[in-house]
Amino acid sequence: MRSHSSETIRRFFCGITEYAFVTRVGVADPPLVDYVAELLTRFISSDTVYRVRDLAGRRLDEIALMMIEAGERVGDAKRDVHRHVGDFALFWAGLYPEALSQLQAEGKRDQLLDYRAQGKRAYYIASTIPSGDQTARSELLHRLSEEFDMCVYGLGEVRREWERRDEDGGSDILPVLLN
Repeated sequence: MRSHSSETIRRFFCGITEYAFVTRVGVADPPLVDYVAELLTRFISSDTVYRVRDLAGRRLDEIALMMIEAGERVGDAKRDVHRHVGDFALFWAGLYPEALSQLQAEGKRDQLLDYRAQGKRAYYIASTIPSGDQTARSELLHRLSEEFDMCVYGLGEVRREWERRDEDGGSDILPVLLN
């Protein structure tokens, strides 16, 4: 099995995301598409998917707990947790919707949560929290909130495309990513 650099993986996700969003979804919005590709690149690591921790250092793997944690934080830290909740919801609802039944299984705090609604809400809240470094980033987070369902659909198209390429033998990077 071949080793792939993070740059190769980033380029793969940028290319496949742009292809799926532009040709399959009809969305030519470079900042939005770049954000989604960046999300895929970051979320290769489960440590990133589950990076939000409570004050005691315990990993939070449910949106309900992440939202409680966001309420305990201020400023950029609060914005960061809300953005992560949006990313987390988008990732699972768009790329792996079949996993939502496990994430929302009986007895879990997320059992009654609507991941799409929570993702939209989290991106919106993140967009309203002032941050010293980025007005443009706030606008993008606001658009992610408004275009959440389209991004979910687009991520589904990304997955279908990479599965098609994998079946056709057109990608040797996928087995490395998925193992």
